[in-house]
Amino acid sequence: QVQVVESGGGLVQPGGSLRLSCAASGTIGFSLYAVDWYRQAPGKQSELVAGITSGGSTNYAGSVKGRLTISRDNDKNTVYLQMNNLKPEDTAVYSCNVRRAARQYWGPGTQVTVSS
Repeated sequence: QVQVVESGGGLVQPGGSLRLSCAASGTIGFSLYAVDWYRQAPGKQSELVAGITSGGSTNYAGSVKGRLTISRDNDKNTVYLQMNNLKPEDTAVYSCNVRRAARQYWGPGTQVTVSS
């Protein structure tokens, strides 16, 4: 059974930084999985903010490009989301999706609040 857990969220002031982690357990060959980070703010639809393929290629939503960096450590079965220069509009629950072919696994999410 694959389990996915996000961590690293919290309260940060505008302009601050956070690093989120998405750890997967129970997978065989984590390096073969792509991982996407989504966020959902209250009253808004879920938004794909960043993704990384099994080969290490990355993509970002226009609203976060230049401020967020996604990376992976396959030895630790973990994908990271480094978030810099955070803005109040980045406030949301951030969740990761670990996927390969028709299989996909979600974590419960971690809250990020950007406020002074």
